[in-house]
Amino acid sequence: MSNLDFDEFNRWIRSAEKTLESTIADLEYRNYSWVCFKSHQAAEKSLKALLWGTGNPKIGHSLVSLLTYIKEMGIDIPKKIFEICSILSKYYMITRYPDTWESGIPEDYFTEKEAREALKYTEELIEWVRETWEKLSKYEK
Repeated sequence: MSNLDFDEFNRWIRSAEKTLESTIADLEYRNYSWVCFKSHQAAEKSLKALLWGTGNPKIGHSLVSLLTYIKEMGIDIPKKIFEICSILSKYYMITRYPDTWESGIPEDYFTEKEAREALKYTEELIEWVRETWEKLSKYEK
């Protein structure tokens, strides 16, 4: 892989990390649906960091689809990362819109356990993205 865009990677990954940081207050205030949603957002931005950084930007919100693009670039994806993205992808819509539920609002349906799990998974994903970028960067230097 050549012609990596370090500025673009750093811009997206910093935004991913800032988004994840913002979940701390949401967790404290028991806004569990928002922790799950923001975990998805941070995960999406981290995957897009790899895509933008390698000159392959993609639009869309499905983490599984974004990960598939990354795999098509020849990057090895561990099974655990696919599992994480499958879980977090589910938090894109149902965490925000009342009409995705038969009754009540999304905030009624999410638990602290789910929020903490989403947060942990996103931290693991961001760590994998950073490690993958580091490997790609070795070839650039």
